[in-house]
Amino acid sequence: MMNHSPRDAADQRLAVDLAPMLALLTALRDTRNITRAAEHLGTPQPTVSRRIAAMGAALGAPLTEPSGRGIRLTRAGRILAEAASEAMETIETAARRAREEIDPDRGHVVFGFLHLMGRSLVPNLLRGFRATHPGVRFTLVQGSRQHILDQLGTGQVDLALVAPLPSEDPLLTGFAVTDQELLLSVPAAHHLAARRRIRFAELAGEQFVTLEPGYGLRQIMDRLCAEAGFTPRIAFEGQESDTVRGLVVAGLGVALLPHFDPGTPAGVVEVPLSPRITRTIGLVWPRAKAITPTVRAFRDHVRTHV
Repeated sequence: MMNHSPRDAADQRLAVDLAPMLALLTALRDTRNITRAAEHLGTPQPTVSRRIAAMGAALGAPLTEPSGRGIRLTRAGRILAEAASEAMETIETAARRAREEIDPDRGHVVFGFLHLMGRSLVPNLLRGFRATHPGVRFTLVQGSRQHILDQLGTGQVDLALVAPLPSEDPLLTGFAVTDQELLLSVPAAHHLAARRRIRFAELAGEQFVTLEPGYGLRQIMDRLCAEAGFTPRIAFEGQESDTVRGLVVAGLGVALLPHFDPGTPAGVVEVPLSPRITRTIGLVWPRAKAITPTVRAFRDHVRTHV
């Protein structure tokens, strides 16, 4: 049996005293205000003030200090509040897993995906899953590839559809879901609109409209330009594929985009590239994080239904 030193025992006693106050410490860190922290916890403000004082007494130093008309955490308070926030996330995750272990059909999935996938792929996956799991609740998070990967890394998203797969990140794992062909979208009156196929190197003189850096399509476009030996002339950058496509319709440039489903909109012609260009869409999740039964069920549904 391990023998604890007196200092270890003192730390353990302090941890026991502070453990019931994790939510309060987290609320203080987030609000930096006793009144708002009390409102967040549904606790009377005098009770919150007494608990803060009691925590300071247990520590042997105050956790807050005056700041204008309010308060701020001391250095010691900030250290404990950061640890409390991490501990609360762990406890909340464990509570969620325990609840869903009892009733996985009443669980919750936070599902991230790229904007382009919200048109048909994601709705089809959700419709199929909800047919057999009608009680599961989803929170949907959309954004750039980098934004979604960051959300996965911090645990704010459970599963995500991204392209390309993040093979560069050892903290994430996943599997390929489908391959998607990428086409050159040009204005209907563009000189390339009548072509049956086009090589990417032929686009060296064209103006591009594209998504901002951090989006998977932008990474692919930059790579294709580099492989073709030119730097793209970028006229406009956007955050939504529909906006990019609209700029193409307005004659402001050409764009690398997936096929528009259910059909190419008026004013745009989609020209296949030679050789054929595709991107792999994959489902990914944090490698080291235990997933709940509900998240696992949805992950397995995606694996078998695409």
